[in-house]
Amino acid sequence: MSDQLPQRLALLNRSEHRALLRGINRGIEKESLRIDSQGRLAQTPHPAAFGSALTHPQITTDFSEALLEFITGVDTSIEHSLAELDAIHRFVYSELGDELLWPASMPCLLGPDSEIPVARYGSANIAQMKTRYRVGLSHRYGARMQTIAGIHYNFSLPEALWPLLQEADGDSADDYRTRAYFGLIRNFRRYSWLLVYLFGAAPAICKSFLGERAHQLQPLTRGTLHLPHGTSLRMGDLGYQSDAQSHLNICYNSLDNYIQTLRRAIITPHPDYEGFGADQQLSPGLLQIENEFYSPIRPKRVTKRGEIPLGALRRSGVEYIEVRCIDLNPEHPLGIDAEQIRFLDAFLLFCLLDHSPLCNESVYREITDNLRQVVDRGREPGLSLSDRGQTVALTAWAEQLLAGITDVAELLDAASGDGAYRTVVQAMAARVADPELTPSAQMLRELRERDMAYFELVMERAHSHAEHFRAQPLSEQQRAAFTAASESSRLRQRELEAADNMSFEDYLHQFYRQYDAL
Repeated sequence: MSDQLPQRLALLNRSEHRALLRGINRGIEKESLRIDSQGRLAQTPHPAAFGSALTHPQITTDFSEALLEFITGVDTSIEHSLAELDAIHRFVYSELGDELLWPASMPCLLGPDSEIPVARYGSANIAQMKTRYRVGLSHRYGARMQTIAGIHYNFSLPEALWPLLQEADGDSADDYRTRAYFGLIRNFRRYSWLLVYLFGAAPAICKSFLGERAHQLQPLTRGTLHLPHGTSLRMGDLGYQSDAQSHLNICYNSLDNYIQTLRRAIITPHPDYEGFGADQQLSPGLLQIENEFYSPIRPKRVTKRGEIPLGALRRSGVEYIEVRCIDLNPEHPLGIDAEQIRFLDAFLLFCLLDHSPLCNESVYREITDNLRQVVDRGREPGLSLSDRGQTVALTAWAEQLLAGITDVAELLDAASGDGAYRTVVQAMAARVADPELTPSAQMLRELRERDMAYFELVMERAHSHAEHFRAQPLSEQQRAAFTAASESSRLRQRELEAADNMSFEDYLHQFYRQYDAL
């Protein structure tokens, strides 16, 4: 930490500026697998009551027909965002019949990959593209990996804060906001291990997930494998990782660096993928599209119709950031709660306000190694990490970071008029002092003490959450709004299908031509 953090905190803590922080924008995207009553992956298509997965604003699918994704609108209120997510769950449960939502990140009972149905979106060119991209993922990484679920948290500062920060920094460049967000991202990547330690909730898996895959996990209870001090297997070698991407070094030092390194990975054919048929993937590139790069954080901007994400960033810079390293917490019906969101707010604002050194290859390797250590051994007594070449105890580094995050939390409390942010940082400090308070440790302890399989424990939570949501039916007004949204989404899909005026091959060619213009 440098002098930059206290100077910026002092600026934002002025009485005339403080209230602006109430305008932080948030959005939540939450994935959940649909399962049958026996805990197996649902083989049924996307329920018709949910409208079109291609165009519905709140309910869609990710990789599989069975992998639902719930999306809240952009909101400045934590309570409103959670209330919207809650209403989506209640609507979904009212239409699921005897199916359930699997409330953990690591999946349910899985059969062979052939029994994991790829999501279908219709006949429109954009729909065919989404499906073929997913077919490509299944060929490249296997369908199993794509059944892992998580939460994506979207965050942006209010518009009125940017001129204040820019003026204080004496920076008149047009791309100030984008450079500030890339500074946030660099700090986030250095410190994301702290989030994995504090909130990782996937230390164990059902044995069925692995199939014949080699692993280093240890038996725990029947049908259950784990790492004794693991935190989030989803973020490690069993999750969104690949040998092909292991040497992909995407640079976050500037927007130009980011665009060019990611563009190169998309347009350069990869030997492992050149043998696939044209109908088995979008392209033979190391990445088919930007979304295939598995990163714990992404710079984002809302795209125009048909526009590539990198093109949107080139056009107008970073609009918000998307955090992607958050496990579903099976103890919470929504998978996330207000306490966790408040900590994310304080953590992200700390990353933005503090000094953010540029990255190089050695720092990139250090970031990767630190994250792997915390994924596999995060609660191990005496675990050390590497901070810019210096060995440091995880607990000491966490305490240092929490000191800076506490200062940010106090600023947010001053803006909101209560002490909720500081309280949550204190609760996280307790998790650093006592690893047994972390979600990963609590899950493993319950599995041992009750001699339960991972599958049994999560199924128990699935039934409990289903009862929770079904006991609180929607009002007639809420149900009518969801029904109208579903019908509107079906109409919009039909309009997109009718508007296509070129073949899918020409559409795909036109899409990829945009990378030439970057």
